[in-house]
This record gives sequence, C-alpha cells and structure tokens, in this order.
Amino acid sequence: MPKVAKTLTPLEVKHLKDPGFYAVGGVSGLHLRIKDSGARSWILRTLVGGKRRDIGLGGASGISLKQARELAADMKQRIKDEGIDPVLERAAHRSSLIAAQAKAVTFEDCAKRVIAKKQAEAGNPKHSKQWASTLETYAYPVLGKMAVGDIELAHIVEVLEPYWTEKTETMTRVRQRIEAVLAYAITHGYRESANPAIWKGNLDNVLPSPSKINKVEHHRALEIDAMHDFMADLRQRQGNAARCLEFTILTATRSGEARGARWEEIDLEGQIWTIPGSRMKAGKEHRVPLSDAAVKLLKKMPREEGGLVFPATRGGKLSDAAMSALLKRIGVKATVHGFRSTFRDWAAERTSTPNQIAEMALAHVVQGVEGAYRRGDLLAKRARLMEQWAKHIDTKPAKAGAATPIRDNHMAT
Repeated sequence: MPKVAKTLTPLEVKHLKDPGFYAVGGVSGLHLRIKDSGARSWILRTLVGGKRRDIGLGGASGISLKQARELAADMKQRIKDEGIDPVLERAAHRSSLIAAQAKAVTFEDCAKRVIAKKQAEAGNPKHSKQWASTLETYAYPVLGKMAVGDIELAHIVEVLEPYWTEKTETMTRVRQRIEAVLAYAITHGYRESANPAIWKGNLDNVLPSPSKINKVEHHRALEIDAMHDFMADLRQRQGNAARCLEFTILTATRSGEARGARWEEIDLEGQIWTIPGSRMKAGKEHRVPLSDAAVKLLKKMPREEGGLVFPATRGGKLSDAAMSALLKRIGVKATVHGFRSTFRDWAAERTSTPNQIAEMALAHVVQGVEGAYRRGDLLAKRARLMEQWAKHIDTKPAKAGAATPIRDNHMAT
C-alpha cells in the first residue's frame, strides 16, 4: 500500500525553502517543486496508462495550496473518466498552435524573407530592389496582409488582371515573383495547397498569353552603313555627353557602364578597361579591350576630381537622358542602347566572328555547353573585333550600287 503523505498547512508549505520535491498531501501525488533559483510550482505526479507523468499545475506564487489541491483532484478525475494523457494533450495543443501560427504568416512577411534571400544571393542589389518595388506597388495592396495559406487563384487574378494588357511585361514579372513567394511558403510549411500563381495549366486559362498582347518594342538601332557619317557628326560635338556616347559606341557597352567609368578602371598602356562586377548587369567583372580610337579619345579627356571619366557639368555621373537628348539634337531615330544592336548586326553580317565572341563582347552570358565550359574571356580575339569595329566606323561606306562583300573583315578564329 503506497505511503500517504502528510497533509501540510499553508504555513508549513510557506516555510519550505530548500530546492526539491515536497509532497504536500490532500491529494495523492501533489507536490511543491522548488528550483535552485527559488521558483516554486505545483506538480501532480501520477500514473497515466502505466507511465508516470509529472503534470505542471502552475506557479505557487499565483495558485494557493487550496487551489492546487482542487486542480490536482480535477486532473486525476479527468484522467480516470476520459482516459486522457495531459502531457501528450498539451504537446498536441502546442504543436497545433505552432502550426496555426506558421500558417498565419502573411504574404508580405514571406515576401520579405524571399527578398532577403535574393539579396544574399545576388551580386546586383538592383534586382532585389526591383522585387521589393513591384511587390509593394502591385501585390501588397491585395495580398500583403493575407495569410499565405489563404491565398487563392481569385486573389492572384485580382492583382494581375487590372494591369495585364497595359503593363504586360511588368505584370509577368509580378506573377513570377508571387509564384516564388508562394513556393517558398509551401516549402516551409506555411501553405498546404497548390501554388495559385503558376502559369501553365492555371492562370493561362484565365489571362491572355503575354506573347499575344505584348508587342516588344526593340531599342531603335542605326543602320550599319550609317555609322560612319553619324560618328563624324558626333565627333564635331562638344561636351562630355558627346564623348561618353562616342566611347559607349566604340566599346559596345551599356550606357550605365560607360557613364560610370572611372580612371582607376582603365589601363591605357594595356588598352583594357576593367569594369567591376558591382556595375555589371550580370554581376561579374568584365574586361573590355580598348581599340586605338577609344584610347585616343580617353587620352584627350581631362582627369577631373571625383575619378569619373565623363562627369556631368555640375559634377557626378552623367544622366542617361543627357545622351538621349544629344541623339535627338543630332536628329537620328536611335537609342543609346540601340548602338549595341548595330554592333551585333555588324559582327554577324560583316565579319566571320563566332557567336560566342560577339556575345562576350556585349557582356552577354553565353548559354549552353559553350558557356558551361568556357573559362577564359577570349580577350585577344575580342580586341581584334573591337579594332575592326572602330575601323568600320572610320571607313566611309561604298556608294549605292557598288559591290560590297558581305564579310569585308574576315577574322581569324
């Protein structure tokens, strides 16, 4: 027969000070636990399904001895009548609560985690900023405060449909970003149902295909044979916008790369311009071979404070609008970026340049097997290509009707 604990009075319980378990009587198995820190709590020590359980009833500072005995008696009766295991019941309840809280994670919370991940992975912070901006503008007003587990197809359509035909390219990106956020939510257990933002077999049944409503307007480019006269005119123009545009064309680089060029990046003797990855679209360092014409241009540029090769009149970097305005004054229907297309057309139509060399000259990522195995940057071959480009610009085209070979500058590969 088990030993019956002495029934202690509240005063006797109050005088207990040393750490340990103390049977207080009144209800079989009721104990006062005193921790090393001095914290005091009530514990019901009893058998449940043949296993001993220590069931917490609460802190002694807020629950009196009388209340503890009542709670212990009620708990023992429930165990007997209902066959419950209070420890397992509490664990299940805690797990259910955690799961419910996880599913209550909002779309905005989840999106911010995805954006943070993108920032950690991306070499170019501009991309993660674009993610944040487009989601804040289009997705958050509808989805932001919603639990990711509650988002359905109708909500995605509500975000996309108002702008789908007007801003197709932008909304296509928004859809892709929403899909990525919800995929993250599914992976992390915040959402159980399928991703309602996927296109194939889902949104393609609701929204028109982007390819059928979005006509891509390519950057307007100058004709290959118009380059000589255009550059002759450009070289007569004064100002850093004209010189920066000339340099941009000679190097076939992007406007932002040329406008941000700094003297410390340029090796005039070696005729190489090394653009750091932080300023490149692909996020990787890019070496640009400089033709004799490009070096000649640079040697005429004054070295001003600040380190920029082509600073604006009032200091700082030239704006893209400065070169666009210059093109408008000259009267040509072309964009600054369009000269890269002219260069690419020239390389394909007038030279025997292999595709990967022309693509690398434009700092494009070479895809496929060639890109996977290419380790060097083919600088020497690209240097010959850029010299040919400068020579083409300086050569007046043959008159109409004259026979001109399709590949006038055969390049060794």
